[in-house]
Formats: sequence, structure tokens, C-alpha cells
Amino acid sequence: MLLARATSDRADNTMHESMGLIQRLLHAAESGERMGSVIETLMLQALAHQAQGDIPAALVPLERALTLAEPEGYVRMFVDEGHPMAAVLAQSIERRAQNDSIKAYAERLLSVFLDDDKVTRWHGDTIRAVHDQPVTRSSLHPVTPAMVEPLSERERDVLRLLRTDLSGPEIARELMVSLNTLRTHTNNIYIKLEVNNRRAAVRRAEELDVF
Repeated sequence: MLLARATSDRADNTMHESMGLIQRLLHAAESGERMGSVIETLMLQALAHQAQGDIPAALVPLERALTLAEPEGYVRMFVDEGHPMAAVLAQSIERRAQNDSIKAYAERLLSVFLDDDKVTRWHGDTIRAVHDQPVTRSSLHPVTPAMVEPLSERERDVLRLLRTDLSGPEIARELMVSLNTLRTHTNNIYIKLEVNNRRAAVRRAEELDVF
């Protein structure tokens, strides 16, 4: 809310307050090892710098967010940020080497934005500048239509064990992770499969053939 107010009112003191709060939230998320919150806060930090017109500064937290998010295959948390995120992603793509896994991930995220005609029109010049030609979804890395956010390899490992009769603590021991880490992976699986329990997750995964 502070960031939106600072952007609309162009108030330096509100922007300064926003940046300070974002930094405190980032520190708290890192201290608690809440990686989802770390990624979301880094995105806010990037958007705050972008709102100030400082793209180089915006790319620093964005690149870190992309690096943390890529192994888990997060998509929706980036797309939910709307037009400003599409623009800064395009800038990130422009600055990366051609054969770069993070660039491929950023392109895949941008391809989801391109489903929205308003985003394409709003940032068409920026996106075309990155690729030197009009961009369509087919020119970028495809996204599986049945599931916007793909499961990571680790989440697939967890899902395969959720399919068995093993209890949560037994699965954690099998994977040699803490119970809290297992819960994080399980929650991510539920979110990506759009379910709220173990049995539904297994059934949905079978429907999507993701085992």
C-alpha cells in the first residue's frame, strides 16, 4: 500500500518509508528462512526501484528473486504483479546471455504476461526491443496450459512419496529433510496443483501425468 501510494503521489518521504519497510521485511524473511516470502519481498524491492526510474537498481533484487524462484518453477507470484513486472522482466532478459537458464525462465514468465493483450500493448515497445521483433507466445518457451506453475524435481520426489502410505515424518526421513521443509514442499505442491489435501494432490497429479 505504501509503495502504491508513493508511486501515485510521487512522494519521496512515502517512497523512503516503503523502501525501509521492504528492507525490514526482507531481513525478517531471510532470518526465518521463508524463501517464498524472500522472493516476494525481493520482487517488491525491484518494483520500488523501478517506480523511482532506477532500472539498474531494480534488476539486482529481481535477478536474485529469479535465481531463487527458478528451481521451484514459480510463475503466479510474478504474474500477479502485473504490468510493471512485465517491463522489468523484459529488461532482465535483455541483459542476460543467450544460453542462460535464468533468461529462459524469465522468458517463460514473460510469455504468460503475453496472454494479456493489455500487457502486450502497454509494454510492446520494451518487449520488442528485447527480441528485435514482435513477440508472440510461440517465440518464447511454452508453458504447460494444464498447470501454470510446474513442479520442481524435489516437489516431484515429495509427490511420489505422498502417493505411498508413508506418514509425513517417514517421508521427511526418506528424503533426509526436516519436517518443516517437507511441509513447505507439500504446501507448494498443493498450491501448484490447486488442491488442499494429500489425496486430492495425488489424484490431480495422476490426471496431469506429472509422476
